[in-house]
Amino acid sequence: MIIGVPKEIMHDEARVAASPEAVAKYVADGHTVLFEANAGEGAFYHDEDYREAGAEIIKSAKEIYDRSDIIIKVKEPLFNEEFGMHEIDMMHKGQYLITFIHPASPVNHDMVRKMAAQGVIGLTLDGVPRISRAQNLDALTSMSTCAGYKGILMAANDLASFFPQMFTAVGPIRPANVLVIGVGVAGLQALATARRLGAVTYAADIRPAAAEQAKSLGAKVVDTGVPEALAVGEGGYAQHLPEAELLKERERLAEVVKDMDVIFCSALVPGKIAPVVITEEMVKSMKRGSVIVDIAIDQGGNCAITPAGSREVKHGVTLEGIKNIPGMLPQSSTWMFSQNMYNLVKYLVKDEQVVLDMNDEICRSILVTQDGEIVHKGAREAMGMD
Repeated sequence: MIIGVPKEIMHDEARVAASPEAVAKYVADGHTVLFEANAGEGAFYHDEDYREAGAEIIKSAKEIYDRSDIIIKVKEPLFNEEFGMHEIDMMHKGQYLITFIHPASPVNHDMVRKMAAQGVIGLTLDGVPRISRAQNLDALTSMSTCAGYKGILMAANDLASFFPQMFTAVGPIRPANVLVIGVGVAGLQALATARRLGAVTYAADIRPAAAEQAKSLGAKVVDTGVPEALAVGEGGYAQHLPEAELLKERERLAEVVKDMDVIFCSALVPGKIAPVVITEEMVKSMKRGSVIVDIAIDQGGNCAITPAGSREVKHGVTLEGIKNIPGMLPQSSTWMFSQNMYNLVKYLVKDEQVVLDMNDEICRSILVTQDGEIVHKGAREAMGMD
């Protein structure tokens, strides 16, 4: 098959969907790889590296979209200013797109509709189920590791005071209080990083097992008051809460939010819009100069006023809604992402064609659009289609 790797066009996105190492694997498997010139420069991978790995270097992204059977990307399709058209409009019926689509997020609904109308078969990486046989396909876990680490470094940079306790000639300075909401892969990495930097760490997660993991990392656990039966769904993931329970969770969190210097938000429900657990009133209660890093922003965000895709100060609190935090670690994140993507393509391609077996949990979970229809359950629910 012909696999196309266009340059990412999201602002400040330095990652690319394939490393030279991954390209060599695709070529060894019998695929043709079309790689856009200079697409790897941001991750410190150069065209000569890709050429040596067997890729055909293409100067025009449009040619890559025209010729490829499969397009692999890091971020969702966007409007390409160079050509004056959306990346989806460069694609053709029956072409496969594998990337992070986040189809349930409201900001992506129009793009998903466009993808369906164009006849593109969309496969979203954030849909890969966290089951043992899918671990090496799971780019979301890889990128969450990067986001948890880098997100805390961003918070430390934004914060108006020290992270660790400091003993100075003029007196002591207390350590920063850091609350992590949502203790998945990113949350655990955030807790570990904040603790290494000397902060006092707190954690909140509606799942008892996740809270226990946070406790094992030295965090003080905030009791959300959500019954386990309502909190934990299939596979140990968090479930979408009824509004009454969500209100109770917000009330519990409001008691501690006002004392936090940093809040790291990473609470997600698979295939759904992220739950809003921090209201604008809660932000107003925080100390001026404090920070919220909301990495759930790709799926709508955990804070009601997080700016999607940017950094803003509201009510004296710095709100980080940057959508490509892993891209700030471009080489490490590109290498990890590339391995996940290669493993997924190898899993899906059989006898030189993509095979989507709807009896397979992996295929069923990642499929977003097919035959001109939006089939992703979470997207359909978020769009009011079901």
